This record gives sequence, C-alpha cells and structure tokens, in this order.
Amino acid sequence: MRRIITAIVFLALFSGEVFAQAKVQTVVDAEVAFNKAVAKKGIKDGFLSVIDDEAVVFRPNAVNAKEFYTRIEKQPGNLSWQPKFGRISANGDLAFTAGPYVYQNSAADTDKVYGHYVSVWRNDAEGRLKLLIDLGIQHPEPESTEIIDLKDPTGKVLAPAKDPFAPKRLIMGTDDTFNHSLAISTVAGYKEFLSPEAHYYFPGFEPLIGTDKIMKFVSNEGISINAKTTSVGRAVSNDLAYSYGTAIIKKGALSSNYNYVRIWELDASHKWNILLEVFSAVEK
Repeated sequence: MRRIITAIVFLALFSGEVFAQAKVQTVVDAEVAFNKAVAKKGIKDGFLSVIDDEAVVFRPNAVNAKEFYTRIEKQPGNLSWQPKFGRISANGDLAFTAGPYVYQNSAADTDKVYGHYVSVWRNDAEGRLKLLIDLGIQHPEPESTEIIDLKDPTGKVLAPAKDPFAPKRLIMGTDDTFNHSLAISTVAGYKEFLSPEAHYYFPGFEPLIGTDKIMKFVSNEGISINAKTTSVGRAVSNDLAYSYGTAIIKKGALSSNYNYVRIWELDASHKWNILLEVFSAVEK
C-alpha cells in the first residue's frame, strides 16, 4: 500500500499537477479576520497586521502600503465590509474578494459613507495569505442586497513554471492588448475581453454585474479610456491573475485621471478574460 501511495505522489509531482485543493473560504476567512482586526485595532494597525511587504494602496496614486500606514497617524472612524464576490487560484497562492463597505466617523454617527472595495491577496513565504492590493470606490447607499458569488477553483494545482517571469510577461501583454483595444474602441474592447460573470466598479455608481449591464453602461456613458499598465501578477496554477495601472477617462470635453485594478481569469478555451475591473478617481 505504501508503495502505491508513493507512486501516486511521484506521478503527481512528475506531471506537475494534482486536483485542485484550494477553497475560496480560505480568502473569505482572511478577509473576515482582517475586518475584525480593523474593528479591534483601528484602521492603521489593522492594515499593518495583514499587508504584504510589497502591498499597494492608492493614496491617491499607487504607493507601498506598509510605508504609507507606518507613516500616517492613527485614523479615526469605523470601517466595516463584507466579501460578496471572490475567487482563489487552484494553488491557493492568489485570491481576491470584493464587496460593500460602510464607513462612519463613530458608531453613533448616522452619516455613513457607502462604497465597494477590492482586495487582492497572495501567499507569503510561509504560505499565509497577505493583502497585496486594496482599492475602493464610493457610491450612494445600495438599493438592493448584492448576490453572493464565491466559487472554488475548478482547475488543477500546477508546479511553478521553469521561467518565473514568463507568466507575468503573458499577463502584461494581455493587459497591454486590452488597453490598446480600449484606445481604439471602448465598446469593442470590453466586448472582446469581458467574462460573462464580470463585475464593474465605477465611482458614483453601484456595481454593474454581467456583460449586458456593463456594455450598456459603457455605451450610454460614451466614455473613452486611455490606460497604461503598471504591474501584473499571476497564480502559479495559471487560472487567476491581476493587473493595475493608470487611466485617463474622457467623456465629451471632460477628462479625469483614474487608477484601475483588474482581475483576470482563464476560461475553458484558455483565453484570459476580465472578471472584475475597478476604477478609482485620482483626486486633485
């Protein structure tokens, strides 16, 4: 029996893949623990307790999160959020959640700020999920309850690529291609790259879910987008990736600066599609 088990393990390692083991509940638990840490320690110390050494926050542009939160004074107020949308890679090394948040100056304060957050998580050297990217938008108080969309991965666990930079180059190229498509035609670009389950977060608007709603929004708003990639990352299991960068969005004669974060997923035909995109305005 021991020989049989050893042979199975050897074959799995030799082939570089085994069946998926990661569960999306892992990143949900990390997000809930993060929320509790912020409630107990405050915003500054709560963030410092979970962020990766290379974590990025947008204040208003991309800066190192650890340096930012170490430098600032403790922030007042109560911040809470709920993960409603999330995925984790088959290897469990990359994940994200997104959902609604509420901010109040104090527990008794009736003046609340509503919005949606996006958190990207990755494993550290000890295999613990750490917060890598944090970005959010504000919008009016939601009129309806958001449907929960948390799914386990369906792919297989893979061995690391022989060239560690190849996966990043692929996602960088994909993000650049999408940005080029947007510059030519916003509608056509989204039509080509959106996942059927895509979520779209834009400041001042409640989340748009599904290609039909997103395409209608983009078409009705009549916006043009000129975006540039800053950085990317991809799961070892080649099923989940992220990118972030800057964008200039024009509507008529008006032009505004934004940061963006995208979550990419690989579909059954091995095409990378956008599962989530969020734009955050760069306040002057």
